[in-house]
Amino acid sequence: MIGLTAVAVGLAGGAAVAFGPIWAGFAALAALALGYLILLYTGVGLAIVVLVATVLPFGTLPFKAVITPNFLELSLLSLLAVWLLRLLTHPDDSLELTRLGLPLIGFLGITLFSLILGSNASPDSLTLHNYFKFVLAALFFFSMANCVRTPAQARLALRLLLIGGGVAALIGLVLFVLPDQLALQILVALGRIGYPTSGRVLRYVADDPSGVERAIGFAVDPNSFGGMLALIGAFAITQAVAERPLLARGWAYALAGSLALATFLTQSRGALGGLVVGALYVAALRYRRLWWPVIGAAALVLTLFLGFGIGASFVTRVAEGVQFRDQANQMRLDEYQNAIEIIRRYPVFGIGFGSSGPDIDLGVGVSSIYLALAERVGLVGLLWFIGVIAAFFARSLPAMRAAFAQHDDERGAALLGLQAAIAAALAVGLLDHYFFNIEFSHMVALFWGVIGLALVLEAMCFAEQPATAAMERVL
Repeated sequence: MIGLTAVAVGLAGGAAVAFGPIWAGFAALAALALGYLILLYTGVGLAIVVLVATVLPFGTLPFKAVITPNFLELSLLSLLAVWLLRLLTHPDDSLELTRLGLPLIGFLGITLFSLILGSNASPDSLTLHNYFKFVLAALFFFSMANCVRTPAQARLALRLLLIGGGVAALIGLVLFVLPDQLALQILVALGRIGYPTSGRVLRYVADDPSGVERAIGFAVDPNSFGGMLALIGAFAITQAVAERPLLARGWAYALAGSLALATFLTQSRGALGGLVVGALYVAALRYRRLWWPVIGAAALVLTLFLGFGIGASFVTRVAEGVQFRDQANQMRLDEYQNAIEIIRRYPVFGIGFGSSGPDIDLGVGVSSIYLALAERVGLVGLLWFIGVIAAFFARSLPAMRAAFAQHDDERGAALLGLQAAIAAALAVGLLDHYFFNIEFSHMVALFWGVIGLALVLEAMCFAEQPATAAMERVL
């Protein structure tokens, strides 16, 4: 298999050099090296998926085709193929579905039925490609379950999540503090790998370039960027207060702080609310001392706002948002009313995933994961999704409590942090739809990957199998 892959990539690289730019050959060699490493070590594949999903989620191959695959799609597909082939060639290895594997497959089956039904069995190529990426991202759940088999591998996956989020936050902060023109040049330079080069490349509150800039990193959209930061930030906050953090305490503090700051600078009220929900979840279930930083931060914000007027624009935006007085939330209200009407007309299996609905008087798309689910896959799909999430917490909570009771504090904190990450994502989903959007497959991959990793941790015992010295030296 390795030989055939090498021959295929070698031929492709030779053709690229002969008929294209010279750098294409070096790119092919790099792809060959990465592919070889993925075949040898699934941990490399996990690292590539997590880092691409967090840092460069919309990067694509630097050439145009009928359908141009992106880096995340290729890395997810490669990782999936490798561990499936390993199962075929290593009879001693067993397929790990976990208790939620079949329910997730059932949910994906509902989405497929809705896709076929909504498109009259003839979806257009773009919708079909985006749906394929969505399914591939959800299948990252199974990649986690089958590639993470030991405590050392689990620690690596958890650290990768923190590192990927930290790098993304750092990029977002650097671009935010740079002069707008320089930041714009950097983002436009990514146009070679599929990023936008015109229009709303830099983002501002109310799309006003003279107003407040929004942090976006390399995520294109500040709201999706904020949602990703909130998910990983909730996990990072847990690590900052854990008895045995996965990283050195100073690094844990730095990551939690940078993720929280970057989330705030996205100006995404849904993302900031999700991060707060994640922190409150951790404080309520285990680390009571986290209440003091939360209360202190709230008191500091009130003092700065009431005493010095600092942050007045953000506080005003939050107040207007709660009252649905600003333009963005008035548009949300229109979307909600539109979605409710779609659900009323197509309540069972929804309207599928097309860019337009079956009725010309109703548009598609709504800024809420729950309304989006009911709109796209019907009430059947929404209830199935809620059931899967409820089953996740029903299993993960007792496992977390048992880990702490067994004095396996490292695993207990990891489980609690992953639960907080999902709680944050579900809270973000009240006002945004990115964790169930076929055009944002990286958000789908992170959501289901975190759930898969949490289920893997249930059966492990970190206390009995400490990390190797090499792993402990990581950061």
